[in-house]
Amino acid sequence: METKKSLFSRLPIISQLKKSMGLQRGMLVAGIVLTVLFLLTAALAPLIAPYGATQRFDVAQGPPSSVHIWGTTAGGYDVFSRTIWGAQTAFLVIVVAVVLSIFLGVILGLLSGYIGGWLDRIMVVVADAIYAFPTLLLAMVMSIALSQGRSTVWSGILSAAISITVVFIPQYFRVIRAETIRLKAEPFVESALVVGASSVRIMARHIYKNATRTLPLIFTLNASEAILTLAGLGFLGFGIEPSTAAEWGYDLNHAQSDATAGIWWTGVFPGAAIVLTVLGLTLLGESMNDLNDPRLRGRKRSGKKARKEKHTTQDEVVDA
Repeated sequence: METKKSLFSRLPIISQLKKSMGLQRGMLVAGIVLTVLFLLTAALAPLIAPYGATQRFDVAQGPPSSVHIWGTTAGGYDVFSRTIWGAQTAFLVIVVAVVLSIFLGVILGLLSGYIGGWLDRIMVVVADAIYAFPTLLLAMVMSIALSQGRSTVWSGILSAAISITVVFIPQYFRVIRAETIRLKAEPFVESALVVGASSVRIMARHIYKNATRTLPLIFTLNASEAILTLAGLGFLGFGIEPSTAAEWGYDLNHAQSDATAGIWWTGVFPGAAIVLTVLGLTLLGESMNDLNDPRLRGRKRSGKKARKEKHTTQDEVVDA
C-alpha cells in the first residue's frame, strides 16, 4: 500500500499539487479543472452534442432556443454541437503533433548528446534554424501542400499536426540533448561502459528514462500553442472544411460578419472555447514549470520558515 501511495504521489500533476501553496495552488487547480473539462468534452462529445458536427438545419442564424440552445450559424449548423465536436478535433491535433514531436525529438536528442562531434554540431545548427519559421506560416504551407487548402478532417489534422511537429521538435531535442550530455558523465553510465554495454543499450536503458522526466512540463506548454495554431489555420481559411468536421477557428472566422448584425452567439461560444482551453493548459503548464524550479521552491520554503520564526519570536515576547 505504501508503494502504491509513493508511486501515486510522484505522478507529474499530483507531486506539483502537493508542493504548491497560496496563489500558485489556485492557478494550478484552475488549470487542472479547465484542462479536465476540455478532455472530458472531447472524450464525451458523442454523448454531449445533440447533433452531428456536420448536420445542417433550415434555420440559419437562429437565436438560442429550446431546440438549439446556443443558436445556429449562417450555414445552418448547431453552434452548441459544433463547439463540443471542436474540442475533439483540437484534442486529436494535440495528440498527433505532440506524440510525433516527442518521438523524433527524443531520438535526435539522445543521438546528438551521446555521440557528439560533427553530428551534434549539425543537429544544433538545424534546430536553431527551424526557430526562424513561424508556426502559423509553416502550417499554412503544409495545409496547401497536403490538401491544396481544402482540408478533409484527417488531412486538416495532419497538416496542422505536422507543421506543429516540425516547430516543436527542436524544443524536445534541446532538452533531451542537454540531459544526455549531463548523464553521459554520471558514474552509472561509466560503469555500464566498463562492463561492455553497447551504446544503444546505454541510451535505451540508462539515459532515456532519466532524460525524459521533464517532458510532461514541455507537453503542457506546447499543447496550448498547438490549439492556437489550429485555430489560426482555420480562421485564415486553411483549416478543416465545415462539411467534414467542426473546428473552432473556422467558426470564429465566419462569425465576423454576424457580429456586425448583432448576431453574437455564432462567435462568442467558439471563441470562449479557445480562450478557456488555452488558459487552462497555460495555467497548468506554467504552474508545473514554476513548481519544478528548485530556486522558486527554495524561496517559498525560506519565506515560510521566516514567517514561522517571526511568529515564534512574537510568542516569546508575549510570554515574557
